[in-house]
Amino acid sequence: MKFGSVDNPELVDFTLPEDHPDTHKLLQKSAKTLQDVYVGCAKWGKKELKGFYPRGTKDELEYYATQFNSIELNATFYNNYAPSQIEKWLEKTPENFRFFPKVWQQISHRKRLNDFEVFLEEYLSSIRTFGEKTGMVFLQLHDNFGPKNLDRLQSFVDFWPKDIPLAIELRNTAWFADAHTANEVYALFEQHHIANIITDTAGRRDLLHMRLTSPTAFVRFVGANHPSDYGRLDEWNARLKEWHALGLENLYFFVHQNIEEESPLLSAHFIEDLNKNLSLNLQIPKAGESGQTTLF
Repeated sequence: MKFGSVDNPELVDFTLPEDHPDTHKLLQKSAKTLQDVYVGCAKWGKKELKGFYPRGTKDELEYYATQFNSIELNATFYNNYAPSQIEKWLEKTPENFRFFPKVWQQISHRKRLNDFEVFLEEYLSSIRTFGEKTGMVFLQLHDNFGPKNLDRLQSFVDFWPKDIPLAIELRNTAWFADAHTANEVYALFEQHHIANIITDTAGRRDLLHMRLTSPTAFVRFVGANHPSDYGRLDEWNARLKEWHALGLENLYFFVHQNIEEESPLLSAHFIEDLNKNLSLNLQIPKAGESGQTTLF
């Protein structure tokens, strides 16, 4: 994942910002116990995740699903897969495994939420094949999709079927720079129970708005292939412990790197602390054939 990458991550202040005050208000209104926690990577390909798969692994997804309980499925951004292909993925994963598919680029980037209805129906007819293994679908909008397109975003959200949970990642700085604009979109998301994705990447610290719009935290963490990645995950663990105490209901946390190769090691570090902080029992991914426990 190259979005937000920088040449000198050691110069970046990776401190998490303070929470938006409305995040606390929203979580306190929830006052429910933690229900679902899913942590995963963005890909299962052997080429990307070097050193993760034991020698002789015949099927990467099948093995991946023995180590993680979820996958951020970016593949559905590039292709609208036939139900027959999705059924093959389902057969290779256990009952408790969840897929988090990204919305097809034909809708988000090519049509830019214009005249999207036919394409969305086509996409959803495939995505519904995931059935109970659907975690949450997420829509990622282009950097240049700004507040002037709020009416399109509104139309899309209104059209979206209420039985499929949705998260949205806004990347244009203007959504967050103006308080009135930000409050408009936050209110829209809250009204429709949409998770406001938080993206933590080196070169776009403005996307750490720390504003939840539902009791679900959907976090896309992008490591910089740098020793600071571990400290950043520790800080996230501390923040999630606070949100849990306030009433967080669901946590979906996906680990990327600028160069995807050792995300499982970062994930293992994160999950081990998460288990301690939230009294969970998530499986900690194995180090793989290399036997490494850290990247650096």
